[in-house]
Amino acid sequence: MSILVNKNTRLLVQGITGHEGLFHTQQMVQYGTNVVAGVTPGKGGEWVLDGKVPVFDSVKTAVEVTGANTSVIFVPARSSADAIFEAADAGIPLIVCITEGVPVADMMRVRKFLDQHSVRLVGPNCPGLLTAGEAKVGIIPGKITIPGNVGVVSRSGTLTYEVLAALRMAGLGTSTCVGIGGDPISGTNFVDVLELFEADPHTEKVVVIGEIGGSDEERAAEFIATSMTKPVAAFIAGQSAPPGKRMGHAGAIIEGGSGSAEEKIQALENAGARMARHPEEIPNLLKD
Repeated sequence: MSILVNKNTRLLVQGITGHEGLFHTQQMVQYGTNVVAGVTPGKGGEWVLDGKVPVFDSVKTAVEVTGANTSVIFVPARSSADAIFEAADAGIPLIVCITEGVPVADMMRVRKFLDQHSVRLVGPNCPGLLTAGEAKVGIIPGKITIPGNVGVVSRSGTLTYEVLAALRMAGLGTSTCVGIGGDPISGTNFVDVLELFEADPHTEKVVVIGEIGGSDEERAAEFIATSMTKPVAAFIAGQSAPPGKRMGHAGAIIEGGSGSAEEKIQALENAGARMARHPEEIPNLLKD
C-alpha cells in the first residue's frame, strides 16, 4: 500500500529527450517504475532507452495510446505552466513538476486552473515522489530508502535525502516520500499529504520536514493537532536564517515578522509533534 504512486502507476515523461529528462527517466526505469511514454513536440515516433520508451508529440496522443495516468515534467521553466495545462487537459490526474524557477505569475494561473479541476499537482521545484520498492517519479535517489511504514513529506529536496538515509541506517523504511517543493505557490501542501498518510493503513508514523517562510507548517500543525492519530516527528530548516534574506527556495524567506523557524517549531510542538534539532535525530524520535 502507498499513496499517490505505486506499481500501478503508468508514467509519462514530458521533456524526455532533454538531458535531465532522459537521465532521470533511465533512473526511474532502473528502479522499476513503469514508464510507458515520453513527450517532446516534434520528436513523435522516436524511441529512447534502446527502444524501451516511445516518444509522442503530445500528451493527449500519449495517453490515448499508452493509458498513462501520471506525468512528470522536465521542461524549461518558461514552458512548465503550458506543460501542466497540457497534461491536465489530457486527463492525467497526477502531475509532478520537477522544474525550478517557474514564474510566480505562471503558477497563479496554474493554481486557479487546478482548483477547478480534479487534478493533483506536486511541485514545482520539487524532487518528486518515491514509494519504496514500487515506483519513483522524479529525482529522489532510489537506493537511500527501503520499504517500511514511515511516511515522509518535505519542502526541502536535500534534507529529504538526508532524512531517508538516516532512517535507513536506523533500520526504518518508508511507505511513500513526497517532496512538495518550496516555492511560494505549489500544487500540493503539507495538509494534503498528511491527510493521505492518515488514511493510509500502511503508514504508521510520519516525518514532516519544513523550512522558514510562508505558513504551511503552521497549517500542518493545526491538522496534526485536530486530525492526526499517528505519531509525527518534524524538523524545520533555516533556524539561523536572517530575516528578509531568501535561503534556498523561493518560498524560504521570513517577511513581515512571520514565517520564522521559531514560530513553526512552537506550533508543531504545541500540536504534539516530536521536534528534532538536527535531521539525524529523527529516527530516534520515531523509535521512542
